[in-house]
Amino acid sequence: MKNVLNYQSSEYDCGPTTITNAIRYLFEREDIPPAVLKHIWVMGNDTYCELGQLGKRGTSKASMRYMAEWLNGFGKGCRFPVEAKFLEFGDTAIAPGSESWQCLERGGCVVMRCFSGKIGHYVLLTKILPEGEIGLFDPYDEDPDFQEPGRRVVEGEPRVMNRAVKYELMNQENEDDYAMGPLEIRENVLIWCRETK
Repeated sequence: MKNVLNYQSSEYDCGPTTITNAIRYLFEREDIPPAVLKHIWVMGNDTYCELGQLGKRGTSKASMRYMAEWLNGFGKGCRFPVEAKFLEFGDTAIAPGSESWQCLERGGCVVMRCFSGKIGHYVLLTKILPEGEIGLFDPYDEDPDFQEPGRRVVEGEPRVMNRAVKYELMNQENEDDYAMGPLEIRENVLIWCRETK
């Protein structure tokens, strides 16, 4: 049975929550090794805030890159059919033909760093929808009142998505909600099940 996707437990844990949600989205609950979940939480929230408090600046790009590499190693070594790929800069485009788009077409998912309220944030892209939208799960639990067109709440899909966003908006270089922002800070982690690739 597939799990419902989780919301953050704090203001800072969108990174490990979203990587965990990728595993929950792709695999049946009975097939998920506990070691995968433990390792995701050990690697996440690795940054320090200005006051020197661990985790209060979220999860670093280096940690996300390492999680992708670790998932590949664990998948091969422990025969768990997971595969991941870290993308950054211009390679992160969400558009027909891009690596992220192809991952979604093959049934995989994409952990995307974007902006939310002008702050860096991780969300899980799960589905290509009609009308140029991408279905995603935002782990920050709130009922937004979107003023800008191209973003909407999705209800009744707790195992798949809670938002739909026009993919053109994701590719913007500004700090609007769900935009990836400037090319030099962009990052995506593609994750898929080898058995459905």
